[in-house]
Amino acid sequence: MDTPVAAGRTGRALSEFGTGVGLLFRGLAIYVRNPGLMLLGVVPALITGTLYLAGYATLVYFVSDLAELVTPFADSWSDTTRDGVRLIAALAFLGLGGLLGVLTFAAVTLLVGDPFYERISERVEARYGGVPDEVEVPWYRSMRRSLVDSLRLLGRSALIGVPLFVAGFIPVVGQLVVPVVAAAVGGWFLALELVGVPFYRRGMRLPDRRRVLRANRPLALGFGVAVFLGFLIPLGAVLVMPAAVAGAALLARRSLGQSIEAAGSAGPTGPPAPAIAGATPGAPTPAAAPTGQLGGR
Repeated sequence: MDTPVAAGRTGRALSEFGTGVGLLFRGLAIYVRNPGLMLLGVVPALITGTLYLAGYATLVYFVSDLAELVTPFADSWSDTTRDGVRLIAALAFLGLGGLLGVLTFAAVTLLVGDPFYERISERVEARYGGVPDEVEVPWYRSMRRSLVDSLRLLGRSALIGVPLFVAGFIPVVGQLVVPVVAAAVGGWFLALELVGVPFYRRGMRLPDRRRVLRANRPLALGFGVAVFLGFLIPLGAVLVMPAAVAGAALLARRSLGQSIEAAGSAGPTGPPAPAIAGATPGAPTPAAAPTGQLGGR
């Protein structure tokens, strides 16, 4: 491969990644400028966050017992070696608990606060021109389909989380490499989860989300990793969640080639990323065709 071409692709990928990170901050700016949105978004996140905090505190309390339970082979070892192995096991449990907590927090909070986050996403999209041919779905059908798609995503994330948990036992690698991989994997699944609301509004399901975000992977990863890291901050999940919902609406619009500049503004600062190779920026994408409407698989 030609080196300048490879360098150009890398540069574009990094630029898109940075743009994805910026979408979270744009969502945060929209969120803090609208007190009504803040109240709508914080309540369900606070409820879920309290439950998750209690669950993680329970894990911390019993983590030593869990570490002993999975390392019976170390009982006869010297104190130093046994304690070192069990410390690694305890850190692996805490890491897995944190990863699963971050991955499932968005899904559970979106389910708990579905009407609230639907309203936030709708207001953000209205600010940027709305959604042509919006699909109206009763809230109970939307929640049911959201639950099904969330369970599918959680199943996939668990399949990846288990190998990461095992890798966490490996000295050095488990403490240095695994967190980086976990952030990338967790960020990807968070992006897929959070764009569910704006994609449902367009009559699109989980397979459509995967296809569109894969075509815009650096952008989606930048947004998702930023959300993932925000969730790791104490109380960050509660405060970041509404901003993540607002940012996800922008991510969906940009991935689908729609404007993310406020209606009536002077114009976009840069071309939106097309969702499909060869698509025209700013034009409707074939992904929004009726074949992906709600009710389909």
